[in-house]
Amino acid sequence: MIEVNDNNFTEIVENSDIPVLADFWAPWCGPCKALTPTMEKIAQELEGKIKVVKINVDESPAIAGKFSVMSIPTVILFNQGKVQEQSVGLVSKDKLLKKIQPYL
Repeated sequence: MIEVNDNNFTEIVENSDIPVLADFWAPWCGPCKALTPTMEKIAQELEGKIKVVKINVDESPAIAGKFSVMSIPTVILFNQGKVQEQSVGLVSKDKLLKKIQPYL
């Protein structure tokens, strides 16, 4: 998984030629920590087909604000730099894969 921040968001997410699954999280967030293994599995299984990134909302509040992230964890699927899908809270791998599938 790729750490994304204010400095590299445009390059890694908005300019990506493949879909990007972005996990908005914070180190103090229990459900965020619980979601990490799911995100890592998706990153491994779909390597080369999708980018999986983590965005620390404490370190990159401008990005969180831009996409109206009010609760974490929030997972946003970007395709061609645009928001396509969004999930808030702890979500299962199967649910995330169903959201991703149409964009692969």
